[in-house]
Amino acid sequence: MAIGTSRAVELADSHLINHTRHKTALRLLPFLFILYITSYLDRTSVAYAAMGMSRDLGFSDHVFAMGVGVFFLGYLALQVPGALLVERWSARRLISSTMILWGSITMLTGLVQTPAQLYFARFFLGLAEASFFPGVVIYLSHWFIRKDRAKAASNFMAAIPLSLLLGSPIAGVIISHAWFGHSGWRWLFVVEGMPAILLGVAAFFFLTDWPQDATWLSSEERSWITAELEAEKPAARRSVTVFETLRSGKILLLSAAAFFAYLPSYAAIFWLPTLLQRQTGWSDVRIGTVLAIPYGAMLIAMLLNGWHSDKNLERRWHTAIPIFISGLGACGLMLLPKSTGITIFLFSLVAIATSTLPTWWAIPTEILSDAAAAAAVGVISAIANIGGFLAPILFGYLNTRFSSPSYGYALMALCSLTSTILFVTIPGTRRVDVKDDAVR
Repeated sequence: MAIGTSRAVELADSHLINHTRHKTALRLLPFLFILYITSYLDRTSVAYAAMGMSRDLGFSDHVFAMGVGVFFLGYLALQVPGALLVERWSARRLISSTMILWGSITMLTGLVQTPAQLYFARFFLGLAEASFFPGVVIYLSHWFIRKDRAKAASNFMAAIPLSLLLGSPIAGVIISHAWFGHSGWRWLFVVEGMPAILLGVAAFFFLTDWPQDATWLSSEERSWITAELEAEKPAARRSVTVFETLRSGKILLLSAAAFFAYLPSYAAIFWLPTLLQRQTGWSDVRIGTVLAIPYGAMLIAMLLNGWHSDKNLERRWHTAIPIFISGLGACGLMLLPKSTGITIFLFSLVAIATSTLPTWWAIPTEILSDAAAAAAVGVISAIANIGGFLAPILFGYLNTRFSSPSYGYALMALCSLTSTILFVTIPGTRRVDVKDDAVR
């Protein structure tokens, strides 16, 4: 009788656990997914607007490259503070306020007339968006137990390729027409900025900072998830400073690997529309439609790679191999004949580097102690995004200096190879403390 009662209790507990995990994922992940799509659309809209800006305003490659790159100066400035604010203040308030702010700045970008105005708008857009990504990474750790976090991050980051896949043809249609006497590229900023404002308002009412405050969970569900998350924390908790993370060899290795991966990825995202149009002479609509092919490849690669990585509980090779393949695509763009079909295929190979984001962002939580989470994520993200700042500027400089994109492709290939080597050398998944690592 006692055995039967114990079995019944065990089954009831198992049902509660599975129901709580499923309910939490269903409540939070679709909404965060939509928010990230909005973020990436606003960040990359300038890649398509550049085709109209060059015609209407006479912006050169140098102006465009600086306009893209200066975004990351602002973005870098608030990476670490943003991650820490989520931990110490309120994720709901931070996400809501930043979305309303960046949506407003995106819409105002449609008014630019001079390079200085473009730089100003892009810099403040970077400031506004800086806290969002590291903030969400930390926010997920407030809600998902350790074995669910990689899958949650993968579902969240799939928004990147999907936003590019959907945004590319939509942007092509918008910028190809004048609306109410204003160029389509100006309307592109307005159309893509408005959802961020509306979703920012919704986020304030929809998101909940901590499980214990969630009225949409039952008291038993709140108790279980709070207790489980508390049990996973290290016994001796203490704060970790940004300086300590900068002394950690593992964090610096992760940061360097991500830096060299980000540089070719962002160069591709921001330059592909312009490069393909120059090679083919196609219309804005056709460029936007055709570029859905490499972005679709990116989405498929991210889903398959993330699934296979979780299935085998392996991160390093699932990160290194796609980045290496991306480097081969860049080599092909540099060396092979410039036929349209080959170019689109090679663009697709280059694009799959972005599919590694969920796998490599799972690495820090597996090799670092939880005490370092907020500071480490902010520092790694900040250093990695220096690549985002340098990518469009270096590619634009090489393209202008040599009147050919081949040298830019060579840089992308070299960075991909370097990143591949660094990711392979990342140590295994034994969890360590930042202070202990810093002194070794």
